[in-house]
Amino acid sequence: MAKNKVTVVGAGNVGATAAQRIVEKQLADVVLIDIVEGLPQGKALDMMQSASTEGFDTEIIGTNDYADTAGSDVVVITAGIARKPGMSRDDLLSTNAKIVGSVTKQVVANSPNAIIVVVSNPLDVMTFLSWKESGLDHKRVVGMAGVLDSSRYAMFISEALNCSIKDVRAMVLGGHGDTMVPVPEYSTVNGVSINQLLPADKIEEINTRTQHGGAEIVKHLKTGSAYYAPSASAVAMVEAILLDSDRILPVCAYLQGEYGLSDVYCGVPAALGKDGISRVIEIDLSDASKKALHSSADQVRELSEKVLTLV
Repeated sequence: MAKNKVTVVGAGNVGATAAQRIVEKQLADVVLIDIVEGLPQGKALDMMQSASTEGFDTEIIGTNDYADTAGSDVVVITAGIARKPGMSRDDLLSTNAKIVGSVTKQVVANSPNAIIVVVSNPLDVMTFLSWKESGLDHKRVVGMAGVLDSSRYAMFISEALNCSIKDVRAMVLGGHGDTMVPVPEYSTVNGVSINQLLPADKIEEINTRTQHGGAEIVKHLKTGSAYYAPSASAVAMVEAILLDSDRILPVCAYLQGEYGLSDVYCGVPAALGKDGISRVIEIDLSDASKKALHSSADQVRELSEKVLTLV
């Protein structure tokens, strides 16, 4: 049986770590592409030299030529500049819009049947832009945000309750930024809502830390941003797509009336499979969560309208 093929655009920390996870899980052969000559080639060769030790027989190549990406089943776009201390994700808008717009066109020209997973920030706006530039059905262009934000939320919940992370299921909706919406009523420990396990002030503290989870890491690193958790989250989505698992994950999806929102990419639960998003899952939200989701979506929509003037 032919192996799956995944292209990862951007050989920086997020892209290279995502590529490493994909080959080590033996999900697909990987093409790692970057504009910097030698960077993807060197990292790919280094990864291949770990195959004997790690025990994988998938392959990875590095390239600067989009012709090598032809026929990809999934393309993960991580290209763009990373945040620095004091920068918001939105500060990246102009620079990354030009990069993501250009990348998308080259990707689709070589892999017209691919599913695109966008990781570049500001996430929701870049996903919208990639969809517009791709000409693909919106179900085939999806953004990685909710998986990461929910994973961070889960870690903070586990820490607060001193319980196994394996029993925690967390839900974060909305835009990938300071207006993201942690949803405690759908965040559980072995099926029990955290509203029953933690006092309201502690939940609010965890919610706030989750909203600023990326900035907390940027502040520590000083010269870069998070990449271990973001790459793991992107690969979880790639795996759901390649295995056609119909796994329900919080992802950045295009909404057409769901949750009372239209014509905007925003974080919601959705089922992922071989055709991208098979369906958006609508859940009943508290009035506070629904209001926060609409506010977050409004901010994304405003930037999405602006971004089309930048490319």
